[in-house]
Amino acid sequence: MSEVTAIINARPLVPVSTDPESPFILTPAMLLTQKTGNLPIPPEDFSKKDMLQCQWKRVQALAETFWNRWRKEYLGTLQSPRKWFHKRPNIKEGDIVLLKDKQVKRSEWPMGIIVKAVPSTDGLVRKVEVKTVQHGTTKIYHRPISEVVYLLSSDQAM
Repeated sequence: MSEVTAIINARPLVPVSTDPESPFILTPAMLLTQKTGNLPIPPEDFSKKDMLQCQWKRVQALAETFWNRWRKEYLGTLQSPRKWFHKRPNIKEGDIVLLKDKQVKRSEWPMGIIVKAVPSTDGLVRKVEVKTVQHGTTKIYHRPISEVVYLLSSDQAM
């Protein structure tokens, strides 16, 4: 079992770079052990205290390097781009949505119903008119679909 763990922890998290300036391969083991290969042999005049301080600084530098590379190289692989990769049905009249509003908390975004979907020349809906009721007052907002959060289709709402 420990051999399997070692193999999994030695696998690269991202494709291996051919850049000679970036020779280290980003692996889970790098995080767990803070080792990147052979450590240089310290000169003879180093005391044990100096060696421990040097090792601590090296571990800190390696951890910083790891987290920077992890953020730049690995996190991007976890986030799949959502735009245009999956065909989704157009928003249509009667669908229930939330209106994004930067001025208020997400928990206070108003809920509304699509009263008009405006398709562009390619047939995809890009703008909508949303009817909301806030504090007893009915309002109609014109928004691009990037500023609405789809909740329920009109078919599911009934």
